[in-house]
Amino acid sequence: MFSLLNTLVEKNRVYGKEGNVASYIPALSKANADDLGIYVVDSKGKEYYSGDYDKKFTMQSISKIVSLILAIRDNGRFNVFKKVDVEPTGMGFNSIVNLEASDSGKPYNPMINAGAIVTTSLIDGRNVEEKLEKILDFMRTVTNNKYIDVNEEVYLSEKETGNRNRALAYFMKSTGVLEGNVEEILELYFKQCSIELTAKDLARFGAVLANDGVIPWTNEKIIPKEVCRIVKTIMVTCGMYDASGEFAVNVGIPAKSGVGGGIIATVPRKFGIGIYGPSLDEKGNSIAGLKLIKDFSNELDLSIF
Repeated sequence: MFSLLNTLVEKNRVYGKEGNVASYIPALSKANADDLGIYVVDSKGKEYYSGDYDKKFTMQSISKIVSLILAIRDNGRFNVFKKVDVEPTGMGFNSIVNLEASDSGKPYNPMINAGAIVTTSLIDGRNVEEKLEKILDFMRTVTNNKYIDVNEEVYLSEKETGNRNRALAYFMKSTGVLEGNVEEILELYFKQCSIELTAKDLARFGAVLANDGVIPWTNEKIIPKEVCRIVKTIMVTCGMYDASGEFAVNVGIPAKSGVGGGIIATVPRKFGIGIYGPSLDEKGNSIAGLKLIKDFSNELDLSIF
């Protein structure tokens, strides 16, 4: 496995030159476009890795999985999906047109910004600090990494440049879809997007999802099996922005990307996969990371279809 991963990383590293690191959030523009790494955790907890798997980056849209899990856990699936739909969209992840085009006024799915703002608003807690601690505790548990925390520089950068997200939130507030204090909801949303980790952490989280919510290294059940099923289904249909259909055809496993360069993927009852490659394509996905995970899936015949 190590030999295969080394070969695939070196084969695909060159594609980083074809994309660009995210720059609309200034703090993200400091990443090295040539970085590429992969970490794999199997269902027994055995770990394999290659490349820049230990480079730190922020979760960005990958955190949408966490807010969805916690929202369902706190409110039940029925109450969550009254507020956000589960349909794919062919538009960008921060599109306002999506909201205006929706007959119900609900965001199309929890993997676009508007949908994630709603699921974030549904996390139980008395204040932002308590809700953030709940998110961090969850992440520290599923990664077996007690040092997981928010990158303050990225958070402040997100907050300063987050006017599109403010527009989405206030639009939903005006239609009654979003309830609560908008600025507090956005503060939590910006902070969860700014949680810093590595490909290793993503792979461990992916392994928990692959294992139907059971942590492989402790056998603790942390996510209900039904919630895992819902989340993995939405990852397949909506997880890779408006390239989700293409990813399902070419790779065929549940995955979620973020503009920090991360990809988390989960192969049911087999593997959790974490990838880091900060150079992005025009849709916001890691350009070398996509090639790497496609090759890895094809080599081991991992497609669930």
